[in-house]
Amino acid sequence: MDLLIDETGAVIIVCFASFAAGFIDAIVGGGGLIQTPVLFMVFPNYPVATLLGTTKLPSFSGTAVSLYQYAKHVEIKWKLLLWIAISAFCAAMLGLRLVTEISNEAFKPIILLALIAVAIYTYTKKNFGQHEEKDLSFSNSLFRGITAGIVIGFYDGFIGPGTGSFLVLMFISVLGFDFMHASAHAKSVNLATNAASILYFAFTGHFLIELAIPMAACNMLGGFVGTRFALLKGNQFIRIFFLLIVCATIVRFAFDVFS
Repeated sequence: MDLLIDETGAVIIVCFASFAAGFIDAIVGGGGLIQTPVLFMVFPNYPVATLLGTTKLPSFSGTAVSLYQYAKHVEIKWKLLLWIAISAFCAAMLGLRLVTEISNEAFKPIILLALIAVAIYTYTKKNFGQHEEKDLSFSNSLFRGITAGIVIGFYDGFIGPGTGSFLVLMFISVLGFDFMHASAHAKSVNLATNAASILYFAFTGHFLIELAIPMAACNMLGGFVGTRFALLKGNQFIRIFFLLIVCATIVRFAFDVFS
């Protein structure tokens, strides 16, 4: 299906949404809460799978810029990240394959409850993610990271919304990172799951490259600005932003569950 855009304003709106999504993703993930709904509203006549596939290139591009910026200022554990990213990539491909055969609606109430618990825990525990708390061996970190990577990677392929926030939470609660390091490391794993989605949607024909490219440029700009903001403001700012995004994700899932 060719992309026919008669109104420049529609593309501008989507590009602004991509910039905002890149900004949010760079700090703590969750940019899809803005980018995806706006794309659906502006181009309602396109198949859902095609619009979802189109969002993946912008998300990948913005996340790549964020990771590059973080890597210049934050120590990245590349050896650990490689294995987590590979496991997440493979699990995401499985999730993408199953989403066409199995309804994911039954899982959304469970995720909604989990998100509420995350929000309450993060809000009540003021020092959560403010400093690194665990001193794990590499083998222990590797086992925990791969296990969590499989779970979250499958979730991203099968359901999707909130993956970035779940990755940040994983690096804090499972591996003991602070918010800054967790956000930086989450970008690499998110790149892997986005790459899986790009490959899957591209090979199945669900991709509007004419729209994805300008969106990607705006998402990259948003990612650059958001990363600079996060590095400047530090852990406390990221914690507050994390809470806001988790609450927004709760509203999104509550709408899906009760509507």
